[in-house]
Amino acid sequence: MKNKESFWIVKQEPSKYSWQQFEKDGCTYWDGVRNYQARNNLKAMKKGDKLLFYHSVIGKEIVGIAEVTREAYPDPTTDDERWVVVDLKPLKAFKVPVSLEVIKTHKELSDIALIKQSRLSVMPINKKEFQTLLKLGKTSL
Repeated sequence: MKNKESFWIVKQEPSKYSWQQFEKDGCTYWDGVRNYQARNNLKAMKKGDKLLFYHSVIGKEIVGIAEVTREAYPDPTTDDERWVVVDLKPLKAFKVPVSLEVIKTHKELSDIALIKQSRLSVMPINKKEFQTLLKLGKTSL
């Protein structure tokens, strides 16, 4: 029996690691998470889960869809065993980036973690929110 697919948003400043760089790289491990709730979200990710890539600080918009290709393992950028990474691969850029302002005004997204827990860098979203964001981005999977 297949496990239920989960959906996520990961946030990154484009000046540090942009969607364009992610596409160019073809895959990456998601490192540098130093918040316990975000770390727990990384630990909950399963291979095949879909996520949305959000440019924070500059742009403040969802720009693409990615997929988890490897579940949580120790973060190679630190010796501290509390922290983990997951491997991700880009799937598709949004045809139209979805800005935070648009998200804030959309009724179906009023409870989304991106608004409710705006400082969290890795957050779960539900399937309906994921589908609504794809629709707003004029993008299908």
